[in-house]
Amino acid sequence: MAISRAQLLKELLPGLNALFGLEYARYGEEHKEIYETESSERSFEEETKLSGFSAAPVKNEGSAIRYDNAQEAWTARYNHETIALGFSLTEEAVEDNLYDSLSARYTKALARGMAYTKQVKAANVLNNGFNAGYVGGDGVSLFSTAHPLISGGTNSNTPATAADLNETSLENAVIQIAAWTDERGLLIAAKPRKLIVPPALMFVATRLLETELRVSTADNDINALKNNGSIPEGYAVNHFLTDSNAWFLTTDVPNGMKHFERTPLATSMDGDLIPATSVTRPVSVIRSVGRTRSACTVRRVLK
Repeated sequence: MAISRAQLLKELLPGLNALFGLEYARYGEEHKEIYETESSERSFEEETKLSGFSAAPVKNEGSAIRYDNAQEAWTARYNHETIALGFSLTEEAVEDNLYDSLSARYTKALARGMAYTKQVKAANVLNNGFNAGYVGGDGVSLFSTAHPLISGGTNSNTPATAADLNETSLENAVIQIAAWTDERGLLIAAKPRKLIVPPALMFVATRLLETELRVSTADNDINALKNNGSIPEGYAVNHFLTDSNAWFLTTDVPNGMKHFERTPLATSMDGDLIPATSVTRPVSVIRSVGRTRSACTVRRVLK
């Protein structure tokens, strides 16, 4: 339904001092702190994890060389979603408005709504990461203590018991990441890169990562996390995380956290004619539409 003069009554009369409610600032592209972005030209994208070889055994003199097999472990699929929203204005509403340009004003509001949706979609991968209804290519939720391996073992990228963000839990996470292995049980030398926190934990993150001495102790010990450079890229706040106690570590594992962009966000405008009901000429309606297609997922992250 088009926005008509009935929804803009005050803007048809002189005397308004200000129009407000659409000029708010917005948070930036916070998904870039989590994902690597790639372009896509297909309806979906697939990526397959490979299993290499196990550690080499000792070969006794005169015995045969043992041969090992490599194989595909599992495949993850990125399904693009089309996000679109639009608005329309009647010609009369445009002509009779006494203040600013209606189309320009609401086009900015439309872009803000589209950008907001993108950030919510990106954060939902983390927000739903503990939900068994959202599984990845290996058949378990994103954060699990039992990611299955071809070798028969498992990898864990979450504590066995959930822990609030503090010095002990963060140090344990760094240690846990160092123990990650590939499909055949070989250590992969994974290291943390960045801490992702909601606004409620940003002050805790500052104290943990940026103070010279240990926090919450009377001992004059150094802050080992800072001294060792354990989280080299510091922390980033994501305002779209829904759990105020949730915290996440991104790592340097390749092909781990990825966002595909099929069609970048764009807005367009066109004019359309609809039959008149009480006038003797067609009524022009201006339509503005925002549209984008993308998909995102995370493969290797520790909470």
